[in-house]
Amino acid sequence: MPPETIYEELGVPHVVNATGTKTRIGGSRIRPEAVEAMRRASEAFVRLSDLQARASELIADVTGAEAGYVACGASSALALGAAACIAGDDVGAMARLPETEGVPDEIVMPRTHRTGYDHALRAAGARIVDVGTNDRHLGTGSRNVEPWEIADAIDEDTAAVAYVEKAYTEPPLAAVCDIAHDRGVPVIVDAAAELPPTRNLSAFVEAGADLVAFSGGKAIRGPQTTGILAGRADLVASAAAQHLDMHAAEQVWEPPRELVDADRLGGVPRQGIGRPMKVGKEELVGLLRALELFAEEDHEALVEEWLERARRIAADLDALPGLETSITADDKTAVAPEVVVAVDADAAGVSATDVVGGLRREEPRVFVGADALPAGEFTVNPMCLTDDEATYAVERIGAQVEREDEP
Repeated sequence: MPPETIYEELGVPHVVNATGTKTRIGGSRIRPEAVEAMRRASEAFVRLSDLQARASELIADVTGAEAGYVACGASSALALGAAACIAGDDVGAMARLPETEGVPDEIVMPRTHRTGYDHALRAAGARIVDVGTNDRHLGTGSRNVEPWEIADAIDEDTAAVAYVEKAYTEPPLAAVCDIAHDRGVPVIVDAAAELPPTRNLSAFVEAGADLVAFSGGKAIRGPQTTGILAGRADLVASAAAQHLDMHAAEQVWEPPRELVDADRLGGVPRQGIGRPMKVGKEELVGLLRALELFAEEDHEALVEEWLERARRIAADLDALPGLETSITADDKTAVAPEVVVAVDADAAGVSATDVVGGLRREEPRVFVGADALPAGEFTVNPMCLTDDEATYAVERIGAQVEREDEP
């Protein structure tokens, strides 16, 4: 473990990340090549619309979409996507958002797809229309959402259908896209954490999605404050028109035509709803370099590396009193295999909550996954750990158990 990081120099404890690509602790480790690209980008100036136009081409190449755009995170990409679906190329509607009077503003969404992240859609002015139930959990054989429920909810006020891509979500995306497209409505997919595998860069577009949002700061390992919006060229153009700095004299306003068709808009848009979500030239360049490397990476070898590290962690933790481990299956919502640690509080002398809380109060802090604390479990994710950090995390977990065992 490093004796001191820049965070300690600032008087802040750093974190040993054993929980995965969580935004609250900084996402992932940015690729060194992306850092170098950002350094070089900082040394000169560029018209951001030109850079975004080039980014659009590069994103289109790796996703198979018509166009792409770099946002300041996946959540920002969702907000811009919703704004695009609501306003289209209507500069008046763009100027009024999040006020939506007179334009379709409803986004149909299966109830079991709802998360706190759909606030990004509502921030653009959208009203979420819930469909379906949670009846699958009753064990009767019924499903949470039937295709007809989505079809029935689409009407003249519908701007889009939203879909969260996870292993457990239903109906299948392709079926949802068919329903929406039959009624002339686009589909927005939240795939923020659905990389790797690399094939997912294009899978959702191939299934029919009109817009897909990915995080740039998770598995891609670009800057944490980046995200990708990929999809239909007209919707990406609307997102760009509502995001870029449009404080320009009309007489000399000539945005790159491949990104924004000025003639189609009929005037310079006002500063749009996306203006508070700006992306710097450094982050743009860093994301593009990271995306290029991610697309070339051997992800099967990477997953095998994670799995081997997870096995070592599990074997070491199984040797501790009151702890029993398992490793998650491939269909787990996390993209990396995780070590699930069940804590027998009586045998360990400590609860899972005590362990997780104690680790977070140490210096450096150690973060493990806390989603399953009510079940007496925590998780260790190998994705953002070096081998040395994995050893340290296991030692500190052991210290939490042993501390509670002391008389």
